[in-house]
Amino acid sequence: MFSNILIYFVVIPLVMLGLLAICRDVKQIRAVAVTGSSALIGLSIWVLCEYLRLRAGGNTDEMLFMGSWSWFTPLNINLAVGVDGISIAMLLLSSIIVFAGSFASWKIEMPKEFFLWLILLSTGVFGFFISIDMFTMFMFYEVALIPMYLLIGVWGSGNKEYSAMKLTLMLMGGSAFLMLGLIGIYYHSAPEGQPLTWNLLEIAQNDSISKGWQYFLFPMTFVGFGVLGAMFPFHTWSPDGHASAPTAVSMLHAGVLMKLGGYGCFRVAMYLMPTAANDLAWIFLILTGISVVYGAFSACVQTDLKYINAYSSVSHCGLVLFAILMINTTAMTGAIMQMLSHGLMTALFFALIGMIYGRTHTRDIRLMGGLMKIMPFLAVCYVIAGMASLGLPGLSGFVAEMTIFVGSFEHADFFHRAFTIVACCSIVITAVYILRVVGKLLFGPVYDEHHLTLTDATWWERLSTVTLIVCVAAIGCFPNFFANLIRFTFDPAFFRALGM
Repeated sequence: MFSNILIYFVVIPLVMLGLLAICRDVKQIRAVAVTGSSALIGLSIWVLCEYLRLRAGGNTDEMLFMGSWSWFTPLNINLAVGVDGISIAMLLLSSIIVFAGSFASWKIEMPKEFFLWLILLSTGVFGFFISIDMFTMFMFYEVALIPMYLLIGVWGSGNKEYSAMKLTLMLMGGSAFLMLGLIGIYYHSAPEGQPLTWNLLEIAQNDSISKGWQYFLFPMTFVGFGVLGAMFPFHTWSPDGHASAPTAVSMLHAGVLMKLGGYGCFRVAMYLMPTAANDLAWIFLILTGISVVYGAFSACVQTDLKYINAYSSVSHCGLVLFAILMINTTAMTGAIMQMLSHGLMTALFFALIGMIYGRTHTRDIRLMGGLMKIMPFLAVCYVIAGMASLGLPGLSGFVAEMTIFVGSFEHADFFHRAFTIVACCSIVITAVYILRVVGKLLFGPVYDEHHLTLTDATWWERLSTVTLIVCVAAIGCFPNFFANLIRFTFDPAFFRALGM
């Protein structure tokens, strides 16, 4: 079983859990967290290099590094793994944010218990991205969601019990829709007389889900995953959850966990039910278009730094689902790049907000000012994150959003182009709230004289933020590398399934 390299994305976090359980002091806990997260980054890079080598050698299989081990034979449930360019991009994103989050949580209270739950959450995330069996994917999906309740309820701030309960109930509600949808897909996964399967590739190859059943199951699976992607009107858990979560949890939740929603919508709902995806996409385009603009407008009127970034995440994640529903190569490539871009820059935002809050003990922008003079390193990092969010050329936000809008405008009909123009307006709105926050928070006179005694970033905070900034700049400066990694997935697999 351990001969398949992908299994180690689950094995390494499980080993980390075992080591954390026997750790006796903070130094050992930190060592396990940093060593394990570093190993995950190294493994992600190795898988990427091998993937590129195999593709360059002419391997055109839809998934590489595939393996399958039987779990429950009567229902044909298997631990089936495999990756393509999109999966590898998500694995890289996850490992980078886990690494940065480990340093952002350097001084967390009850570190042993905190990292145990955080690594369990990470286990679910990595397992989800390598799974090609729907049952196993759903299991890892739930493993990633369950720790959120305790991480927010115990280590959070503000109205943390309410936020943890709201998040858990809404995501579990989405999971109920998703479970019903997946069971429905399973019972229509093969022609009559052939064994049923949970394997995504086998279901797509069988093409046995009738048009009527696709119309019924597609909304259930898309909404089920869309709740986690903060799709309007199921987004309300996101701002409260992010605002109350501790720094590393906000980083991992907004940076990675919300990406499970967009990834699942693409990998399950649209790939397995292409007819319904084509015919019903307009309904969800309306909802995601509202998410994009509503989230941006809501961020404009917030005064809490975390709420500003949380509503910004609603807007940016809405843009991911919006682009996926355009169903063309350019827009969907932009959607995956937006998942990478938003994951990195929102993790950077939440890391910086946590560092600023740890010093000023407030997240209210009305009670802060002139921080550029006091903590210049953190202030400059915040400006860079803001510029990436509003789409400054040279950073990841620009290439991702431009790819989405260009791809979306390829549709010649009025409906698609009108909604593309509406989504484009979010760029201007984003610039408004980003520049407003930067101006109020960092420049002008110092609001509180006590803030003059505050210190700038420590070495572990600098390492966390610089790691994320380098990745944001890498996507912005070398977009073709990431676009080509992603684009190959759509050409042979997804669009062949759609008959396009």
